[in-house]
Amino acid sequence: MPRWLPRAMMLALALIAVFQLGSWAFHQLLGLLINILIAFFLALAIEPAVSRMASRGMRRGLATFLVFLGLAIATIGFVTLLGSMLAEQLIKIVEDFPAYLDSVINWINVHFDTKLKRLDVQENLLRSDWLRNYVQNSATGVLDVSGQVLGGLFRLLTIALFSFYFAADGPRMRRAMCSVLPPAKQAEVLRAWEIAVNKTGGYIYSRGLMALISGIAHYILLEWLGVPYAPVLAVWVGLVSQFIPTVGTYLAGALPMLIAFTVDPWYALWVLLFVVIYQQFENYLLQPKLTARSVDIHPAVAFGSVIAGTALLGAVGALIAIPAVATLQAFLATYVKRYEVTDDPRVQGRRSRGSRSDLLARVRRLRARKLGEKAAAEPAEASSPTDDGTDEASRRTTASDRA
Repeated sequence: MPRWLPRAMMLALALIAVFQLGSWAFHQLLGLLINILIAFFLALAIEPAVSRMASRGMRRGLATFLVFLGLAIATIGFVTLLGSMLAEQLIKIVEDFPAYLDSVINWINVHFDTKLKRLDVQENLLRSDWLRNYVQNSATGVLDVSGQVLGGLFRLLTIALFSFYFAADGPRMRRAMCSVLPPAKQAEVLRAWEIAVNKTGGYIYSRGLMALISGIAHYILLEWLGVPYAPVLAVWVGLVSQFIPTVGTYLAGALPMLIAFTVDPWYALWVLLFVVIYQQFENYLLQPKLTARSVDIHPAVAFGSVIAGTALLGAVGALIAIPAVATLQAFLATYVKRYEVTDDPRVQGRRSRGSRSDLLARVRRLRARKLGEKAAAEPAEASSPTDDGTDEASRRTTASDRA
């Protein structure tokens, strides 16, 4: 056995063990890493406000605390108002449920010639196996729901804590990163950080603008239909549909439909139609333009980045995909050398007015030149005189000139 073979085997086994250990640790810490990533982008989003307050003489920690306090007050106030409204409407739905059931049963009896009664329907529903199984599963799932709620609160606190430290200690973090890099690399890191702040702020700005437009549009509809709590529902639709990816649109439209159903069942259908139509308008017209202008990426790239982010990290990936791709694109653009593009119709995407006539003139000149070269290449004996006193070469030259 060669002397190097045992060492190579031990080195290979050590590398495999290190890889397995690193893979296990990565999977165990994946949740924490995702929380840190969310906190980092949240800190980038509030960085402009914190820096503006700190430039006026306020301590950076106090400025970050005030920004978080404002966000917390707005969130708690909105959730409290929405919860009270939802509880009131649920009580109203439960109280009016017999009237709704009577109207549905009467409609069925009239159109299908049946003789259903509300008491019989209620009795059959209460004695059904489906309701009994549903109650049992709900009772056993209370602990799971409680655990998920507690886990969500702990995750929210973790994200808030890390984002507070990232925003408050931003200059210190940048100094720590630049202290281990040469001066040229320090400029690149600081430029990348500035680009990330600008792109993330632009993304939040575009989402906030779309939420405002969506809220105004839905408020006009709900107010026209006479649905109660129209301002709160409009704010709900605007925020949820824009800042919760993938399923935000469905969650945003379900609550106004439910409240509209308590006023008139047909109003719920009108709300559903409006949500679907507005969603198409937003996806194909509004969102591509606002996202491309504020984040400066192509709409197709934005759409593909959201799909890729969803496939990699789920809802979190869909939320941070666009600012991440915009930051990467803007940072790489500084290292790509660009040249002046030729003035060609295939590149410019349009054909000039005189291009066709210029092409025909070019063909005529080329044909005349070929005829002249052919006439000049004729042998000398072809220039003998003919019966009418003119030579063949001169006649060919005259014909070439005419051509």
